[in-house]
Amino acid sequence: MTAFKMEAALNNHIQEEIYSSYLYLSMAAYAHEQGLNGFAHWMKLQSQEEWGHAMKMFEFVIQRGGRVQLKEIKKPPYDFESIPLMMKATFAHEQKVTALLNKLYDDAGKQKDNGTQIMLQWFVAEQVEEEAQISEILQRLKFVADKSSGLLYLDKEMKKRGEK
Repeated sequence: MTAFKMEAALNNHIQEEIYSSYLYLSMAAYAHEQGLNGFAHWMKLQSQEEWGHAMKMFEFVIQRGGRVQLKEIKKPPYDFESIPLMMKATFAHEQKVTALLNKLYDDAGKQKDNGTQIMLQWFVAEQVEEEAQISEILQRLKFVADKSSGLLYLDKEMKKRGEK
């Protein structure tokens, strides 16, 4: 893989991170429609975090003297049938992003692009944290099953994200 191909791969990943932000914003809208403002709050913060990831990679490409080439962002889904299914979709999406980042990391290593590989280490570690966090939410959703009181309790807990 040439330096040009690595730059192209990073540009592709910027698109993925922006799509992730867009997807989670769509999920926030769905949660609001369901009257679950805690889940909506959590998803809005997740959307902002993914946007931050895109900007981190955007700045890296520029710092390396590369050219950022933004790509079209596809429309995300907007109906998730239920909050548990929405969170399952979140987990599946994060697993996809993890696989993409692992491939980028491997490609940077093959290219002997140490700077890119070091930058990507942060993203790889971040994905471990994100998958663990969502996995915990899924586990809690299993406990409440279809009990609306349990879902309302979890909604209240989700609202606490970002509090100090």
